[in-house]
Amino acid sequence: MIENRDGDDARRLRGTSSLSITDANVVFEGKLPRSAKGSWLVTGRRTYYDLIANEIVDTELPSFNDLQARMSWEPRPGQRLTAFALRSRESADASFEGDRPAEHGTFVTAARNDVFALRYDRSLGARGSSRTSLSWYRNTDAVDVAAVFRGGGRRSNAENDGVGFRDANVAFTRDLTVRDVALRQDFAFGASGRHLIEGGFEAHALDTAVGWRITGDRNPDEANGSSVRGGAGLPSLLDSSRDSVRAGAYVQDRFQIARRLFVEPGLRLDVSRINRQTTLSPRLRATLRLGENARLVAGTGLFTQSPGYEKLIQSDYFVDLSTADARGLRSERSVHAVLGLERDLAPGLLARVEGYYKSFDRLIVGRLETEAERTARIAPYSFPPELQDSIPAEAQITTEPINGATGRAYGFDLYVARRAVSADTRLTGWASYTYGRATRDVYGSRFPFEYDRPHALSAVAALRLGHKVEVSATGRFASGFPYTAIVGLRVPGVVDTRDSDRDGNSTEILPERDVTFLPVYVPDRGGVDNLPSARLPAFARLDARVAFRPKGPSGRWLFYIDAINVLNRKNVGAYEPTLEYNPSGDQPRLVLEPTASIPLLPSFGVRFRF
Repeated sequence: MIENRDGDDARRLRGTSSLSITDANVVFEGKLPRSAKGSWLVTGRRTYYDLIANEIVDTELPSFNDLQARMSWEPRPGQRLTAFALRSRESADASFEGDRPAEHGTFVTAARNDVFALRYDRSLGARGSSRTSLSWYRNTDAVDVAAVFRGGGRRSNAENDGVGFRDANVAFTRDLTVRDVALRQDFAFGASGRHLIEGGFEAHALDTAVGWRITGDRNPDEANGSSVRGGAGLPSLLDSSRDSVRAGAYVQDRFQIARRLFVEPGLRLDVSRINRQTTLSPRLRATLRLGENARLVAGTGLFTQSPGYEKLIQSDYFVDLSTADARGLRSERSVHAVLGLERDLAPGLLARVEGYYKSFDRLIVGRLETEAERTARIAPYSFPPELQDSIPAEAQITTEPINGATGRAYGFDLYVARRAVSADTRLTGWASYTYGRATRDVYGSRFPFEYDRPHALSAVAALRLGHKVEVSATGRFASGFPYTAIVGLRVPGVVDTRDSDRDGNSTEILPERDVTFLPVYVPDRGGVDNLPSARLPAFARLDARVAFRPKGPSGRWLFYIDAINVLNRKNVGAYEPTLEYNPSGDQPRLVLEPTASIPLLPSFGVRFRF
């Protein structure tokens, strides 16, 4: 959970303004007027990647802006009313014109987030407290793509590129909406010097909707048919909405068993109307103090997640929840176990090691086609014997959800941090190394999760060089993400609407060919048994900043120069398949081009406090 800070109530008005070639932000804050006790804060941000950075590094980065406001008021001692509002917008509007008149396209995205919340805190006598929160949230995400271009991954083996390549027609729109009205009530009560009892409840009224229209080509580069990037299993037209209520209640007791031992048993009850299921989740946490500077922490618990379109906002795959209750879809479930040791090595120096194990079951995935569905799908294919291997005969993943997967994750984390303990502290920062594995069993095979990274090393450091200059850097190294490798080439099918073979059948599917009757090829990522079967190269990036304060830490002005990806490392975010003419074979030659790399992005800026 992210908690926004209160404004500074020491003065009526103060603020900070920053401006660089990539972004700008301003913060105003102060105490409430007259004799009212409390503070206010207003802040706004805007990135300039779309106006400036894109011209420097020749890319298409989106723009982002937001406006936030927070007000805290204490009408009486022991009472506080807090109001918070957020408005954020992110958008991209890219277009291109190709070398040929037929090539053109637009790519438009627009994401909006709006939040308004009220919170009332009050004390209940000398031992109790209450917090009541009421919030309204709305998120919309729209994508509109219309493009015709020469697809580098779709061609015949004709020597002439104008003959060999086939134009790709990408045309789709997608709209996602989530509205959440929520009420939350929390209580805390110190029953005695050894017990702190906490409890509460929350309720969410959700209106969610997903809709899209696909009129162009499907994405042959997606092995999973439920991929939101044009997977073959997506319906061409969708307009699905779910209005539901989700509620939960919890109780926990922080109990001091002995002078150095604390235990925290808890229980949570969740109810979801979208699948009409009630779940009960016990949890337990224990803390043992090992002397004055060390703590051993252990915890375990059951955690559940109900289905809902609000969970799919950032998902790579789509499942249709239109009738989730009728399908008997159950909430996903996970058991966590954590053991950690934390120790203060010296003033301001902290070290921690933590290990974890998580099991997952009832994971929601798109089901595979039944044998009848698979047979019906491939029945129209009319390919000659030499191209039979190109028929997509394996069962495909659909968008109908099932509780069809289990999984596990385990690993450990090493963490060291150094914070400033006085004005003489010159070096601060932290470093962590994480080893972890996350796999799931689905469709009869075991795969890594899409974001599984066995190794991850991060380090952040800031060094003061005298009274006015500070140098800081952030370094990250990690294993590459899994991806589905290409296993070969295949010939896609096209519906013979013009009865080109004059056999009287205009619904059959024939091999796609160029004007010289050579077969057209596309990359083949195999069936479900080939899902994430390879791993991208390791990721490494170094960001750095040099800051200069003419008047030192207490001065109003700060000037800085920074750079993202200082070493200009070409990290591979994906491989773009390109087919080239192959004079020594019948099929084109496959070339994989690394893409999605963040380039070296320098910037400079100034910050002023008033």
